[in-house]
Amino acid sequence: MTTVRSPYDPELWEVLKTLPPEPPITHETILAERDDKAAAFHEELPKWPDIIYRDVEIAGPDGVLVLSVLESATSTASNRPAIYFIHGGCFVMGHRLDSIPTYFPLIKEHDVVVFTVEYRLAPEHPDPAPIDDCYAGLKWMSEHASELRVDPERILIAGFSAGGGLAAGISLLVRDRGGPKLCGQLLMCPMLDDRVTTVSGKQFMTEGTLTGQECIDSWNMLLLPYGRGVSSVSMYAAPSRATDLSRLPEAWVDVGSAEALRDECVEYASRLWEFGTQCELHVWPGAYHVFDLIVPGSKLAKTAVAMRMQWMKRVLKIRSWE
Repeated sequence: MTTVRSPYDPELWEVLKTLPPEPPITHETILAERDDKAAAFHEELPKWPDIIYRDVEIAGPDGVLVLSVLESATSTASNRPAIYFIHGGCFVMGHRLDSIPTYFPLIKEHDVVVFTVEYRLAPEHPDPAPIDDCYAGLKWMSEHASELRVDPERILIAGFSAGGGLAAGISLLVRDRGGPKLCGQLLMCPMLDDRVTTVSGKQFMTEGTLTGQECIDSWNMLLLPYGRGVSSVSMYAAPSRATDLSRLPEAWVDVGSAEALRDECVEYASRLWEFGTQCELHVWPGAYHVFDLIVPGSKLAKTAVAMRMQWMKRVLKIRSWE
């Protein structure tokens, strides 16, 4: 097994070396990590008085789901572009409002409506609960597009880490079920492959902000019903398992060169191209997992966020994207 790895970006390394090691992913540690992670959102929202936020309770596959809606307080437009965002957290942690402030400029400046669902988490709710909940939220949003003043032709699905994997899985699911329609899929450092057998997975098995071992532990919790790595793993849970990546919405895939998920993301982008699906791939040099959330002021993070924004504006057909 190779131990040589890609070097870290010097600016990012200065932060990484000060971070305390993460505890192993066990049922006990994730329960401790599941405190309300929406504090950053509630601190940031008052700085954006033109943005309003509300929660809607909808019928899920096994009870009530909470779906948050964020939109411009002054908008009177109909047929607005929309983003359906899925939070990360290794399938076992996280909150629907994680990273939502990233989209505040799009809401304020371009009248984008953002939706995000509180899906059930493993291991208490293993596959297919997370994907079913996320699909239910998207379906509700699409069915109520008219009253929500959303353009059903301009719905983008987005997610990072585990949320990126769920976004990729839902893109496959809506294709196979005949809707709702998506104009694009924004997959930020997505978790796509439960097998964790790539070179990068081995290089970063015990290192980084998401180690290969943490990926294995997370997938084990998500896939409790049948087990990680077996042939019966659903392609909707682990999109790298899909044998057909045709007829999917245009994709953005990005990942750091210095993280365990690098190779599965690159392979997924290559397979999207193989099946004729448009995809834009970025491998950020020297970046570790969710570097843009950990070190948002770094040069690399600013570049990554700006380029994602440009891609989203183009795919959502926002006129000022140029």
